[in-house]
Amino acid sequence: MAEGQGEIYDLFVIGGGINGCGIARDAAGRGLSVGLAEMNDLASATSSASTKLFHGGLRYLEYFEFRLVREALIEREVLLRAMPHISWPMRFVLPYHRDMRFENDTPTSRLLSAIMPWMKGRRPAWLIRLGLFMYDHLGGRQILPGTRTLDLSSDPAGTALQERFQKAYEYSDCWIQDARLVVLNARDAEARGARIMTRTRVVSAERASDHWTVTLEDRASGDTFQVKARMLVNAGGPWVGDLIHGALRLNSSEKVRLVRGSHIVTKRLFDHDKCYFFQGTDGRIIFAIPYEEDFTLIGTTDQEHTDADARPVCTEGERDYLLRFASQYFKRQLSVEDVVWTYSGVRPLYDDGATSATAATRDYVLKVDRSGGAPVLNVFGGKITTYRRLAESAMEKIAPFFPGLSGDWTAGKPLPGGDFPVDGVTDLRDRLRQQYPFLTEAWAMRLVRTYGTEVASVLGDAVTANDLGEAFGATITARELDWAMDHEWVRGAEDFLWRRTKLGLRLEPGQVARIDAYITGRLGLAA
Repeated sequence: MAEGQGEIYDLFVIGGGINGCGIARDAAGRGLSVGLAEMNDLASATSSASTKLFHGGLRYLEYFEFRLVREALIEREVLLRAMPHISWPMRFVLPYHRDMRFENDTPTSRLLSAIMPWMKGRRPAWLIRLGLFMYDHLGGRQILPGTRTLDLSSDPAGTALQERFQKAYEYSDCWIQDARLVVLNARDAEARGARIMTRTRVVSAERASDHWTVTLEDRASGDTFQVKARMLVNAGGPWVGDLIHGALRLNSSEKVRLVRGSHIVTKRLFDHDKCYFFQGTDGRIIFAIPYEEDFTLIGTTDQEHTDADARPVCTEGERDYLLRFASQYFKRQLSVEDVVWTYSGVRPLYDDGATSATAATRDYVLKVDRSGGAPVLNVFGGKITTYRRLAESAMEKIAPFFPGLSGDWTAGKPLPGGDFPVDGVTDLRDRLRQQYPFLTEAWAMRLVRTYGTEVASVLGDAVTANDLGEAFGATITARELDWAMDHEWVRGAEDFLWRRTKLGLRLEPGQVARIDAYITGRLGLAA
């Protein structure tokens, strides 16, 4: 019998990205029986292709998205406390010069053009400082420090920049390991009773008056099976619209707007741990972020993407745009030879009729459809920073169908491995090295930043590095791969190297093939 065969769930979630896993976790924690189907690996689409930031969205203030920004700013510190191993504070340096421009279609740009036409679309320093003042105070801060002004001629952050940049503003936001966030939510959902089914595709869903019958396909075996659910959640991300009109056959006018965001990863471009926020002459912004110790992450773009099934890739044009953009700031002029990796993801934004991809709202929209029988909740948009609040808002929509459901609970609960203080990473690393003396400092830090307080569960009773089994390179061992297969739904090298970790950046093709062969052999999968 296929996994999940014959189950009857209160709630069945379609989609194993951050929204689907966040909703599954919240619902399971309130006592609902929950099933979740993801047609590929967890976080295999949008949720592993973000800019890796927990941020309020400074530029959204120019679109007057005050509710979204405030909610995101409040969430930063809630989330930091829940997952200090995979998220941490970061300072952002915003260099200033007089030639900074707005995008023409922002409400702020239109307003200033009307009342101050002599500005000719420029972003004045006073407006940036006003925006940062709002950013500091809209959501309140207890952990993160506020904005300050930097003299780039003397501050280390100015060393990598062209000399024409003399002044900058420095403010706070946070880093997040996005794909691990998804997996930890799925693990916590499972620990609370949810059934998580990866590589399981929804073929169709038949609606009755009081339930749905969902036909699923196990993509490994090709077998199909059915489950029943009192309510569905369509958290299909880029495929949310396809599911509405395809498998679910809903008569809905709601539409999703697909926007591709591409990133490049280069060799390390500067010797500090701060991030840069660059503003272009075209009004757009990009980030340049310290990445995986030895690299720099630069992104993102905003391009229309027409087909959810078309794999998003960073085009040569997008790559070159990001290189040119960053080269307007850095002393070193970047070239294609500096790029070691590119990636791209599709943001499934709610189609609000905006004139450009950049202007389309990043806020989430939740719509319940109960016409003709059992209800379904369709999830549009959202951003990774507000996933937990989106899940709470989704539960507000779901609760009327399950009388007596308990209230919000996730704000104070750590995710697996996150039960230690926000400033406790170094102490945890040092204790780990005492327990496992064979770990180097870098190896121990990688494990803490991946597993937090669960590292001992991963390493077990090892006394020497040899006790961890075969070594595959980049500190990857058989014991760690075994743990990832047993606890985190890893079914291939790509799952582990590009979603559970980013160690794919450090391996040669032959090493990747060895890991794939090891996983395939242990799981008994056909090669």
